[in-house]
Amino acid sequence: MTTAPDVAAEWIDVCPADELAIDDLVRFDHGDRTFAVYRTADSRYFATDGACTHGKVHLSKGYLSGTVIECAKHNGRFDITTGRALGAPALVDLGCHQVRVADGIVQLLVGRA
Repeated sequence: MTTAPDVAAEWIDVCPADELAIDDLVRFDHGDRTFAVYRTADSRYFATDGACTHGKVHLSKGYLSGTVIECAKHNGRFDITTGRALGAPALVDLGCHQVRVADGIVQLLVGRA
């Protein structure tokens, strides 16, 4: 059995790739959703839901170390490659989203509202 592609999704421009610094992240809002888009030290890009699942603070206010984002409010930590919560107080995983760089632009795959 094959799964049909999600025709309700589209690639949305986030920012020029060279404007997202190495070991940094940016907040990206689209419609009523918010995301965090990351660039690691080895220039890989990742995207997760934007708000901490514990304190609901936007992760763009946090600290990125390698592939771990730490929330600024209560120090909840998440693996940005999987969304996995790494321990209390954050116990609920983040959603992960596809991201790519096309023609020098970081793009995020989001569903249409």
